[in-house]
Amino acid sequence: MGMTMTQKILASHAGLDCVVAGQLIEARLDMVLGNDVTSPVAINEMNKFNKNTVFDKTRIALVMDHFTPNKDIQSAENCKQVREFAAKNEITHYFDVGNMGIEHALLPEQGIVTCGDCIIGADSHTCTYGALGAFSTGVGSTDMAAGMATGKAWFKVPSAIKVEVTGKKSKYVSGKDVVLHLIGEIGVDGALYKSLEFCGDGIKELSMDDRLCIANMAIECGAKNGIFPVDDITLEYVKDRSEREYKVFEADADAEYERCVTIDLSTLKSTVAFPHLPENTKTIDEIPAGSIKIDQVVIGSCTNGRIEDMKMAAEILKGKKVASGVRVIIIPATQSIYLECIKQGWAEIFVNAGAVVSTPTCGPCLGGHMGILAAGERAVSTSNRNFVGRMGHVDSEIYLASPAVAAASAIKGYIASPEEV
Repeated sequence: MGMTMTQKILASHAGLDCVVAGQLIEARLDMVLGNDVTSPVAINEMNKFNKNTVFDKTRIALVMDHFTPNKDIQSAENCKQVREFAAKNEITHYFDVGNMGIEHALLPEQGIVTCGDCIIGADSHTCTYGALGAFSTGVGSTDMAAGMATGKAWFKVPSAIKVEVTGKKSKYVSGKDVVLHLIGEIGVDGALYKSLEFCGDGIKELSMDDRLCIANMAIECGAKNGIFPVDDITLEYVKDRSEREYKVFEADADAEYERCVTIDLSTLKSTVAFPHLPENTKTIDEIPAGSIKIDQVVIGSCTNGRIEDMKMAAEILKGKKVASGVRVIIIPATQSIYLECIKQGWAEIFVNAGAVVSTPTCGPCLGGHMGILAAGERAVSTSNRNFVGRMGHVDSEIYLASPAVAAASAIKGYIASPEEV
């Protein structure tokens, strides 16, 4: 019986010729990731283990991105603890204010993760790196601690769902619409502890930014990981970035999948997830014009804070004004992307439109800072979760959408199609 891409990567990292779904394995790790919220817990666990050193200072990434620049004393103390740990252990990939970015945009951009890797991160959206043809998944802080100390982790090999992508997408359809459509079809538990394995001739129509967005939200339908084949687009992305040699894995022709889902890009429309689950989706033409008035728009996060996202938002906002009473917060996901926004004149477009442009941070996505919602307020966000209270008050509402829909909604003051503006 053949193996999927995920199973091949896990087998290789476990030193086995083959693995099967449900098998328990111990695999070596290429990268262990933590942030300012999860790393302190992991460091405390290492202290309990009486482990004073890390397995490899070059294979750990610590990114201060959730509550930074620090929003309060506790977040400052957390960052201080991680900063001291990084210095003591001479961690190569430590990122703090001034050179940081949102972790799941930063690590691919910097070539810290690459094709064929086996990666864990104490953040649920670590599955993002599957866009590069890597096995990448979120874990708890205790597993992160064990990973930092030993360079290994235990996994149950997941079964797989094949997602076949066909056709070509229209101008305003992006990776966010693809993944919201998928979650709307299979549900928030439709891929529980399974690998989402993307394939098909439509893959070539998806940019790397599209793929990173889609893989990022694999967890939102319960998946252990999402993974894309390594093609010319992938290789072009990693060739001048990857800090180490990469390896390409391909699924066997007779690999076994639990089910197959087909997505025809040519039929997709801009899609919005209504409160309070990512599966609660509607296409833009199913939403009566002016029916969902909004108070805030956030364009950014580890899902949609990349170059193409900023470019699309700028194209729509150029020469226009944000609707009266709407707050618009735009967050480039890394310092490099922030600089590109300045060089391209997009930052000026945003400010002239009446938006604010923030340093890279996860802040508003998890209700941390930089855009907390009050009771009764509604936000359109390009982030990945719209659970009750996710961005603030439990009586607020979050509508997940693409940067194109978010920018159009900012101008109109209600959820709107980019074609309206």
